[in-house]
Amino acid sequence: MTQPTMRAVSQQKLGGPEVLEQVELPRPSPGPAEMLVRVEATSVNPTDFKHRANGGFLGRPPFTLGWDVAGVVEEVGLGVALFQPGDPVLGMLPYPGRAGAYAEYVVSAPRRFVRRPAEIDVPHAGALPLVSLTAWQALVDIGNVSEGDRVLVHAAAGGVGHMAVQIAKAKGAYVIGTASAAKHDFVRSLGADEMIDYTSEDFTEKATDIDIVLDTIGGEHGPRSVSTMRPGGTIVTLVVSDVHPDFVPRARERGVRPAAMLVEPDHAALRSITELYTAGRLRVELADVYPMSRVQQAHAVAERGRTAGKIALTWD
Repeated sequence: MTQPTMRAVSQQKLGGPEVLEQVELPRPSPGPAEMLVRVEATSVNPTDFKHRANGGFLGRPPFTLGWDVAGVVEEVGLGVALFQPGDPVLGMLPYPGRAGAYAEYVVSAPRRFVRRPAEIDVPHAGALPLVSLTAWQALVDIGNVSEGDRVLVHAAAGGVGHMAVQIAKAKGAYVIGTASAAKHDFVRSLGADEMIDYTSEDFTEKATDIDIVLDTIGGEHGPRSVSTMRPGGTIVTLVVSDVHPDFVPRARERGVRPAAMLVEPDHAALRSITELYTAGRLRVELADVYPMSRVQQAHAVAERGRTAGKIALTWD
């Protein structure tokens, strides 16, 4: 019997967007406690183009990128009771070690997914999981954000940043964001209370008495942000490969908790996120939607870093 195949985007070498190519791969089958999901949409995250260029946690090619998944359950393995074939779902694959969402089908444990509410269409669902879980885990799980906290979000118009602004506001925080002036209205529309133009203003002079900092940029932003904080606060950096040597010492000297985190799948958090979404308190901004046949262009646009929100990919 011939093994069924599927379309996927893979790469044989590291490099720019041009290394991405559509190929035929064997279609996976679910084992016990696994399900097969037909992928309808995914998205481009910074971690995608960084792994494409440098290999990162995925090592040497060939490999298939992508962690975000919106799709439909195609088949369930032995013991799966949470979902059944035909269920619309959204979720993310294990990060960072097992990408593969740039394919027509993926196999995963069911609890990395939740049912996709009707209020979230497919492209938006494909752009939601990784960035929203990153922001949730940084602010809620690590930062324990609560009403009245002052939160500083760097790159507040970006994928994780624009999720963080909304999640912090949903928890009753006062939110200050950094972004270029052209994106201030967008971030304010998400609920930001103050904006800082990083191109012309020094955030260390504008932001004060901060309880939680979300550093999505890395490098010197970590230690510089510590100077804006109250003792007892928490600073979370997402760029674990570029933690400044002064980050931890300076935080501890000020009485601030430093944390460097990688996102992980989280069924309970994703349920909370989709509840906020359906209640109208959270949205994922789509800068554009590309068919997978134009994945090279999608990567090139995303990598320039000038878009607000996310770029989604759909199978055409």
